Amino acid sequence: MYNTLIVEKNAKGYLKISFNRPEKRNAVNFQLMDELGIALSQAASDKDVKVLLLTGEGSQAFCSGGDLSEFQNLYTEEEAFAMLSRMGKILYELAIFPKPTIALLNGSAVGGGCEIATACDFRLAKKGIKLGFVQGTLGITTGWGAASLLFEKLPEQKAMKLLLDAKVHSSEDAKEFGFIDEIIDMEDGEGFPQHFLRHEPGVLMAYKKILVKKWEDGGLKERMDAEIRECSKLWATEAHHDAVSRFLNKKK
Repeated sequence: MYNTLIVEKNAKGYLKISFNRPEKRNAVNFQLMDELGIALSQAASDKDVKVLLLTGEGSQAFCSGGDLSEFQNLYTEEEAFAMLSRMGKILYELAIFPKPTIALLNGSAVGGGCEIATACDFRLAKKGIKLGFVQGTLGITTGWGAASLLFEKLPEQKAMKLLLDAKVHSSEDAKEFGFIDEIIDMEDGEGFPQHFLRHEPGVLMAYKKILVKKWEDGGLKERMDAEIRECSKLWATEAHHDAVSRFLNKKK
């Protein structure tokens, strides 16, 4: 059923979704968007799933963000908005997923990869990996709504520094910021939710429901939409298109 994801359900009660484009450093393309949306919808209604875990296939990358080789032909604001809002909707669904969610950063997570991790309730990272909100180096901002989420999860000054620096950080530095919850050995990653799994699903969902209600009351979805619109405007600028060209030419 899936080509860009590996979906595995554990009998203990968690579902693991792995981004399965290792040859592209697990970058997000349109097909992955579609499949991730389907996987989240099915997991949300599966009574056997207590916890959702997202990770990347292979050892190099959790997710390297949007696949610029596929998105480079989006030039106008409206073209960009169509793509960005499509993934933004999926990120919002991940954020308000009715059960606890965990991002297991097995490798690098840059740009949109950090946005996906931000939408999860908890972030675990392999020792020594690199991650960062590098969108500013491409002349844009977070395009899938994650800055709004980051301001919900970190103190404003910490979040602003991560976004404005647009730097790549070590997982250890990201833990100091509060972005990463735990530095782990990969074989221990799936052990993190064991205490959660002892509880009845209703307990886990009740706590998540309280958090989601807070976000809904605070207009999170509207703020994410506005953020995506601002990124769409920047996407259409020559500064962004030139930065993407330089990035793609550098990779050749």
